[in-house]
Amino acid sequence: MKKYVEAVLLNNERLDGRKFDEFRKPVEISYDVSNKAEGSARVKIGKTEVIAGVKMDVGKPYADSSDKGNLMVGAERLPVSNPEFLPGPPNAQTIELARIIDRGIRESGMIDLKKLCIKEGELVWNIIIDIYTINDDGNLIDASALAAIAALKNAVLPELVDDKVQWGVFTKTKVPLKFEPINVTVYKVGKSLIIDAGRDEEAATDARLSVSVSETGSVHAMQKGGSTGMSLDEVDKAIGLAIKAVKPLRDALKWKWLNMKKQDLLVLELYN
Repeated sequence: MKKYVEAVLLNNERLDGRKFDEFRKPVEISYDVSNKAEGSARVKIGKTEVIAGVKMDVGKPYADSSDKGNLMVGAERLPVSNPEFLPGPPNAQTIELARIIDRGIRESGMIDLKKLCIKEGELVWNIIIDIYTINDDGNLIDASALAAIAALKNAVLPELVDDKVQWGVFTKTKVPLKFEPINVTVYKVGKSLIIDAGRDEEAATDARLSVSVSETGSVHAMQKGGSTGMSLDEVDKAIGLAIKAVKPLRDALKWKWLNMKKQDLLVLELYN
């Protein structure tokens, strides 16, 4: 199958007829999919589907960042989403998925962690992002990263009384965000570079580069994966491809807030 995929790409075609820099359709985001989480979102890219939830808690800051809140990202590749995914502790691929998402958010400075400090050196907000795969039809990385960003945009702080979280009681205070970094993963299959690999294309991938792109087109973070290397020229082309291809994902994040309570919460309008 790998040789067949490579041959199709060398003919400047893809298995599903897309261009090399084209995401599958639709790209859809649904918000507030969990009424228990402080923020949540479901993302679909083609048939790939992921859910992300944001949970807020309080705790002690890290010693080297006593005036900043904490960020933690976890992922679960559920067996229901792909029969190759096994139950149990996360494997290397699942850990890598969480790290790519964490790096894009952390390195971009997306969250204003200083505004999550309650008492310097004593008490801060913890932001915990959980990613769950629902259906794996390729490119879980970009779907998961987009779901995490959407869930953060949807998140509000819970009520805090006497330094204790009042679970289920939501304020109108949003998580302080400064940027919206979006991850685009470029896949190297043979001699070809493509984005948003489908299942068969992903299985034929030799290497990949996940690029976190800002609203202005600058690069916040990158992470290389796969079994083979990439030349400097390939890395440069991959970055350019990621910056060019990001628009459909960024368009899917456009929405409006209406002044409503959390449970009625935020009626969101997507502009696709």
